[in-house]
Order: sequence, then structure tokens, then C-alpha cells
Amino acid sequence: MKLIYEESKPGRRGVRVPECSVPRAKARIPAHLRRKEPAALPEVSELGVIRHYTNLSRLNFSIDTNFYPLGSCTMKYNPKVCEKVARLDGFAKLHPLLPQLRNGGMLTQGALKVLYELERMLAEITGMAEMTLQPMAGANGELTGAMIIAAYHAAKGNAKKRFLIPDSAHGTNPATAAIAGYGVTTIPSDAEGCMDLQAFEKELSDDVAGVMLTAPNTLGLFEKNVQKICELVHSVDGLMYYDGANLNAIVGRVRPGDIGFDVAHLNLHKTFATPHGGGGPGAGAVGVVEKLRPFLPVSRVIKRDDGTYALEYNAPESIGYIAPFYGNFGVLLRAYAYIRMLGAEGLREASAHAVLNANYVRARLREAYEAPYDTMCMHECVLTARRQERHGVRALDIAKALLDRGFHAPTVYFPLIVHEALMIEPTETESKDTLDEFIAAMLEIAALAEANAAQLQAAPVTTPVGRLDEAAAARDMILTA
Repeated sequence: MKLIYEESKPGRRGVRVPECSVPRAKARIPAHLRRKEPAALPEVSELGVIRHYTNLSRLNFSIDTNFYPLGSCTMKYNPKVCEKVARLDGFAKLHPLLPQLRNGGMLTQGALKVLYELERMLAEITGMAEMTLQPMAGANGELTGAMIIAAYHAAKGNAKKRFLIPDSAHGTNPATAAIAGYGVTTIPSDAEGCMDLQAFEKELSDDVAGVMLTAPNTLGLFEKNVQKICELVHSVDGLMYYDGANLNAIVGRVRPGDIGFDVAHLNLHKTFATPHGGGGPGAGAVGVVEKLRPFLPVSRVIKRDDGTYALEYNAPESIGYIAPFYGNFGVLLRAYAYIRMLGAEGLREASAHAVLNANYVRARLREAYEAPYDTMCMHECVLTARRQERHGVRALDIAKALLDRGFHAPTVYFPLIVHEALMIEPTETESKDTLDEFIAAMLEIAALAEANAAQLQAAPVTTPVGRLDEAAAARDMILTA
């Protein structure tokens, strides 16, 4: 396709604006601020603009058009009713600098009530005492949690130096711990795909600030020793941090706070069906147990005795501001609507279907693709392309071949501890018909790997852009026309 600038024709207009009727308006703008020549904008008709961007949209791959089984980064369908709630004029056109109570402050009461109630709902879901909705992404939430842990230890005078993190963790976990000023000790996984308890106990000491754990972990398996790990960490006055990327597997069934976690971040753009991908927006709400409440970011949403809502800034032990205003409010609105729409039973049912779908895919594909841990999984299953690699076909080739068959690729090469990993997360929103079509494509690819590996190595051939040299694309970017 041509760029919009390549569609441009001199003198072509989509709209004609009448001459300015305000006298001397131009003269009031200082000369050094006025353009010497017109802005170099494309000159196209309204119809040309519509067709250009509509055709561009057809090149996109999205959850609204195709199956998107991206593992460890839940990409489930976003209900359109939640989108409608986020677009309501009373929310979408609300200026963040409007006063809370005086001089028109009642205009903000609805927004503050949503924030207050969403915090209460998420605290109930996670078993935490209090939440903050400010963090603007999962990684931002992780850093918030790590800073809260650091503030707790500083307040107690604890000489803590390290975080213990499993080798199956998301890459943001060690990065977050390092940014918060801690060293990182990696704990290996055992033969069952869980954090090796003996190796963990060997590394646990009084200088450990905490443990960052994903449950279920990135292998799609629930950590069988998680409660014992929590007890041991608490015995040295360490804190347990819950990476909530995979909460979709247990929401409505298991509360991290009940297990023994002290801090939890939630990817609202994963578990609670708000838009995700393309770099944002996101929301990484963070919950804490009672003893960590004083360290939460300011401001806090409070409910006054008269039933009105306000922002409270009096928190001397707070870690301070995490995000401007109050995070990604539009994403929070979608999560609020989603939770209210499903309710407790709906959330339980969603997690049940997510786990059922993942195990169905695992069971149907386990004969064609090796499973590093051949056991029941949670919301995602991890397979490998070891068998196909013998014929010269790698996980990347399988991912590209799926594009030719109308499916987005699953996550490949993660977790890093699994050779030629294929991580598949179908989510609860996909039907058995869709899963069967995906499984048929995966089985066809497995057979083709043995019969005609070269065909898979050339994929994709039906997409607008074929196989790219990704290293060259990153190192030799063309940033100008």
C-alpha cells in the first residue's frame, strides 16, 4: 500500500474551512510563532482518507478478527459493552483537573465512585486489604510493588539485599527488582516445572527482601509448594510478591492473599478484558496486605462520612506518585464494567473455561508436539518443537505457518527454560469449533514438517509482508522516506 503522503495531490481537499472572521487574529500571534509556509500535510479527499485507513485496518491481525492464542499475555475478547461504558460522555469528556468537591466538584463524583468501588472489588478478588489503581501497565505495577516492599524494609531498618526469582519468571521480574535497588538470585525449576524447593531453601537467608512468583507460573503450572514458600519467606521477614499476569486461571477460585502473598499486581488488560497490545494502554493495579497499606502511592480515593468521594493526600509513609492523575482511567472503566457484568459466579466460570480450553488443546496436540511437562495445566499449555526440529523446522517456522492458516502465532521461545517453546493460551472466550480448527492447523503443520520442511521455512506467503529478517529490521531501521 502507498503511504498517505504518496496519495497526496496538490490542491485536493477533504474539507474547506471558511476564512477566519475574527479581526486581527493573525496580528495577535507573534511573528516568530507563525509558519513561514504551510504545514507539509497530505492533501487528500475525505473518501481517500476513509479508504486509505480502512484498507490499512484490513492488514491488522486482532482478536476481533482471528484466534489469538498468545501465551502468558492473555489476549482475550474485549466485550463491546465495556467499550461503550468507557465512551460515555460523563467519563470520556471529564477533565482530570476538575475539582473534587467545591466549584463544580460534583462532576467528578461518578469517576471517583468507580475508582473506589473497583478498588474494593479487586481487593476482594485478590484477598488484599487495599488496592491502588494508579500503575499504568503490568511492569509499572511491578515496580510499584517492589517500591512498597523496599519502603517496608526501610521503615523497619531491615538490611535486605536480594530478591529470589524462579528461572521461569517473566523478564520484568528481575528487571523490576534491580530497578528497586536489589540484587537477584535465580532459583531453578525442578523436574515438575515448579520452583525447586531445595534450591530455594538453600538461598533463603535474612538478607532476602522477598520472592516474586507467578502462580500459575509461565509453564502453565500451579506452584505446588507455594504456601510453604510463603511461610519460609515470612520467617525471615521477607515479603511475597504475586505477579498477576496469569490470574485469569484462578480468578474467583483462589485469592493470592489467602495463600500468603503480601503484594499483588494485576494486569487488568489481561484478566479483566480491556484492550491490550501495541504498547498500551494498560493498567497494573497493585494490592497490599494491611501492614503495607501506609506505603501505597498517593493520592488515595476515600469515601467521606456524607457519602461523597475525594482524594486523600495525607500519607507520610507513601512511596509517592506513580502515575499522573489516576492511571489509565478508560482501562479501569472497562475492567469495572467487566467485573460488574460477570459477577462472582461469572468470573469463576471464566477461569474454569480458560483451564478447560488449554487442557483440551494440550491433550489433542501432545502426540504431535512434545510436552516438557506432560501433566494437567492451568490456563495455558507449553509444548515444544523438538520433534519438528529434527526435520529442520523450528518453533518460529510453525508460528509463521499459522499466519498462512489464519491464526495468530502462540508465544514462541518462552519460557526461556524450554527449548523451542510453544506457549498456547486459548482463553475462555474461544469456542470448541475454533479450537478444533486451530488444532487441525497445528496437526497439519506437524505432518508437513516431516514431508516438506522447506514449505514451512518459507512461510508466511499469504500475508501482506512475508518472512522478515528481524535482526536486520532492528539494527538497520529505515526511519525516513
